[in-house]
Amino acid sequence: MAKKTYAARRSQLISTFGVGSLFPAENNSFMITSIDQWDKKHLKPVSEPRLARSLHVSQLLLPPAGARGKIPVVRFPQMLVCPNCDRIGTVKQLQASYEDPKCGLCKSLAPLTPSRFVIACEDGHIDDFPYAYWVHGYTPNDDAEHLLSLASEGRTSSLADMVVRCSCSKSRTMADAFNSIALKEMKCQGNRPWLGWGYRERECGKPPKTVQRGASNVWFPVVRSAISIPPYSEFLSKVVTANASQLSKPQALEPGSTWVLDGIVESFDGRFSVDELRAEIRRQFHGSDEIELSEDQLREQEFMALMNGRRDSPDTDFVAEKVAVPESHNHWIKATRKVTRLREVRALYGFSRLHPRSEDNPEAKPSPLFPDDNRQDWLPAIETLGEGLFIALDRQQVEAWAETDFAAGREKTLRYNAKRAAEQRGQDPVLVSIVETLIHTLSHIVIDQLSLDAGYPASSIRERLYVGQDQVGVLLYTASSDSAGSLGGIAAQAGPGRLGAALEEGLFRTSWCSADPVCIESRGSGTDARNLAACHCCVLVPETSCELFNSNLDRGTLFGVHGQIGLGFRDWADLNPIQSSGHAATSKADAVADDVPESVRQSPWLTVFAESGPGLRELISELVEADVDPGDWGADIGPDNQWQIDLSWAGARVAVLEDRDEERDDWLAEEGWTVYHTDDFSPGDLADKLAEKAY
Repeated sequence: MAKKTYAARRSQLISTFGVGSLFPAENNSFMITSIDQWDKKHLKPVSEPRLARSLHVSQLLLPPAGARGKIPVVRFPQMLVCPNCDRIGTVKQLQASYEDPKCGLCKSLAPLTPSRFVIACEDGHIDDFPYAYWVHGYTPNDDAEHLLSLASEGRTSSLADMVVRCSCSKSRTMADAFNSIALKEMKCQGNRPWLGWGYRERECGKPPKTVQRGASNVWFPVVRSAISIPPYSEFLSKVVTANASQLSKPQALEPGSTWVLDGIVESFDGRFSVDELRAEIRRQFHGSDEIELSEDQLREQEFMALMNGRRDSPDTDFVAEKVAVPESHNHWIKATRKVTRLREVRALYGFSRLHPRSEDNPEAKPSPLFPDDNRQDWLPAIETLGEGLFIALDRQQVEAWAETDFAAGREKTLRYNAKRAAEQRGQDPVLVSIVETLIHTLSHIVIDQLSLDAGYPASSIRERLYVGQDQVGVLLYTASSDSAGSLGGIAAQAGPGRLGAALEEGLFRTSWCSADPVCIESRGSGTDARNLAACHCCVLVPETSCELFNSNLDRGTLFGVHGQIGLGFRDWADLNPIQSSGHAATSKADAVADDVPESVRQSPWLTVFAESGPGLRELISELVEADVDPGDWGADIGPDNQWQIDLSWAGARVAVLEDRDEERDDWLAEEGWTVYHTDDFSPGDLADKLAEKAY
């Protein structure tokens, strides 16, 4: 009988159905095998030397495509169930064929279905659910005396309604199978069927956990990506990579091989010279200064390429045009780039089970794609084309804000939450940076706004954060193998007119959340309380868009919180604008930026100070020294709210006024208010009286 074949997209072999994952096909379930079992002759190279070096391999290859390109699989789980007689067992036990399993124990020859349940451990091992152990509490030696069946009682759809029965009359429901300690007495056998049945890690010994075969936590890809930047994004670099099998050999640079290089040059109509080809071969394959790259170094290079910009050229996959920063935002945005063309390469270099490998546990070793005794010098990868926009903030300005008491307090809360979550897991706490929280929150706000203005769904827009010693920025882009990656909608939003309006609307919409005040006053939300003021009503985006699994978000970093309005980065930057070419950027607060006392800059009074006249500013400075919290500024009052009070504390019924109005003052007195006029006292004396009255 001819072997059946099933189809999957190339990109799915990296993101969804990679090595070690379970591939559902009609009435079957298969596991994708290790890459050493793939046929390399049908794999095409992907040009991205930086990413290959960072992953310690010599080349990246596209998964096969077309009828000739096939990937081997193994049947998993091995335990099958007959829907007619309810018997459960392996192909051999049910007297079925491996290629087209049908129950040989009942007359109907019903097609067997894969078991719904499997077990896995945190080290990536996976095995069939131990039905015999589950029923008996041990694994019987004589299978013939213990014939198993799995049936539903038909009363409900819960696990308690599914019963495993043995021919020895013992039975047990699946109700407790998903309990975290259900199999604590059973040790993991270290099974790795994607490598082969002989590659078992017997020393594992961790307690396995039950998972459903189709659950998302059965397989999490571990992927690293890179944006192609000059010179790797150039045409000549891709030509050399495509001919790596021939040009990577030392003989390619010998004088006797000149005819080979001449042939390559002629085949491309002389778009480059032989000398340029030799130089590129030396750089890619024989450069002594090429060192291994970490993830941080990859991003640092990309950040510099984006900041330097790149003009359009027909022979490049990277175009980043320099555009002016919107005038209304140039006091806090350092640079913007219109990225009309980019190429992203994503490589799969491992996977995990039960939990995704993330910054919470960066040292966790991913499960391998090939066995140790048959190591491969390549990894599967895909390339996608797209476009986007880039926003960079000024690192010095952001660091100055991060040193304020407000920002330090928000960071302290996030660190406490991370520490508490790590202690529960017995791990080291993840590092928390309020700078990363700031740019990450801004990224989500812009993604949400672009989904409204650019015509892309938010799930198709990806973020790439750049947070380092001298960098704070984010690249928002769409990169897809289909037409959605080439419409130009995001790049078109990078112009000053459109980007300025988009930022204004996005920041205005998210400055308030429909879940406020619950959202803005949150002291921890999301997984492990890794967010503060963030929820699905404001800044959370689809998981496909976010690099950090929707964690490390806080609207308060941008807008401040109740009682501390004006201390968020946006308002703080109005009074502390970045410098551009030696001249201060324009802002509405430039006139007073240099006159704000340092104590006021660090206090909740900052916004009131910036908007007040000279008389109130002197009083505010004294109130800060007296440690008086802000009350209401400019509150409306009166029978018809016809008057405004300069400063007031409604709870203590205390008002401060600069001008006199006999009708208003008499009304306040009748209502039990204590009224102070600024010209009746010195700022220091009035601050002392307010400290007594307001508390």
